[in-house]
Amino acid sequence: MALTSTVRFGSQPVSNAKQYRISHWLSQIRLSNFRNYLELAITIDKAPVVLVGKNGTGKTNLMEAISLLAPGRGLRRSGRDEITFRDLGRDLGNDSSASKIWALSANLTTNITDWQIGTGISEERKQRVIKINQQIESQAMLAQICAVSWLTPQMDGLFLDSPNSRRRFLDRLAIAFDAAHSGRLSRYDKLYRERNRMLADEIRDTAWYQVNDTLLAETGVAIMATRHALIEDINRTVHNMQTEFPKFTAKLVGGGSELLHKIPAIELEDRIRQSAMQNRDSHNTSMMGPHMTDLYVTHSQKNQLANEASTGEQKALLITFILAHAQLQSDRLNKPPLLLLDDVAALLDPWRRDALFEACSALAGQVWYSGSDERSFHSLKSKAQFFYVNDGSIN
Repeated sequence: MALTSTVRFGSQPVSNAKQYRISHWLSQIRLSNFRNYLELAITIDKAPVVLVGKNGTGKTNLMEAISLLAPGRGLRRSGRDEITFRDLGRDLGNDSSASKIWALSANLTTNITDWQIGTGISEERKQRVIKINQQIESQAMLAQICAVSWLTPQMDGLFLDSPNSRRRFLDRLAIAFDAAHSGRLSRYDKLYRERNRMLADEIRDTAWYQVNDTLLAETGVAIMATRHALIEDINRTVHNMQTEFPKFTAKLVGGGSELLHKIPAIELEDRIRQSAMQNRDSHNTSMMGPHMTDLYVTHSQKNQLANEASTGEQKALLITFILAHAQLQSDRLNKPPLLLLDDVAALLDPWRRDALFEACSALAGQVWYSGSDERSFHSLKSKAQFFYVNDGSIN
């Protein structure tokens, strides 16, 4: 995943960066054939980063690159071929096959050590690979080194979106504390799809269903337990936060989640198996399980569900959630995330915008902001480093 020669853009030094207690930050990022960046290399200080530029110039693309330095598919959940620089075949002559190769690398600096992290399409152009200090590694190893969290405009409607969107949001946060949660989700999804396919084909195999029901129940309860533990920790963290953002209480509803703290896990597994069997006998394909769970968030001061709050309040509640999760990672794992706040200032009042900057200054991970209006970040002018994005270039 080597880059050819690139133009190096120096970041603006920040004289009072030492006031930030940053312990994890990116000191360099290099991109090749990534979205609208043919080649890019930037060097960065530990202070907060502000990306300024018109819409469509590449601010979110750069944040997406950073999000791929942690396990998963990044903030856009894009397929590997969607990321490729689209005009690459034209720019490199007739070698259109080169358009399949994109790469990114970064230096993650901590108070203890430095890591060189890279990811991209392999030379065989078959799969995405991860390299840490030049050695091919697994996503599990990457999870031990780097954490990235983000808030994007697409997430603003989370509380109005489908329960599936809220489950996916919650599970992404949970994986930061329990890497095995990802495997359990994949296993559960496969088992559930197999069950539905058997039922749709009217296949009667009692022994197979019994095994499938047992595995679904065991895996499902483990998924519920991980989610429940995260919600308890988030609620506790939010309660103790000193913040101008609204506090909330979150809970899980549906699929049997409410029973998890009332009855033993093995009894809940039995109930899920019973539900699956009874519904199957009555030609009903539904069953209890984590696929039926929803996340409810209640504004503490107003005793109001988040989906009933104003657009601005919903965004503020979501910010509280993300800040609490970042604080949890820092306190419990000693691995503060790189926090990506894409166009986050757009719907915030000026006083709440400044409150966000103040809250983020207490985090130990580097914070990246983006926006089209530089005036929104006026209070960060002497505290952050500003980069100006213009159609795939940065200065």
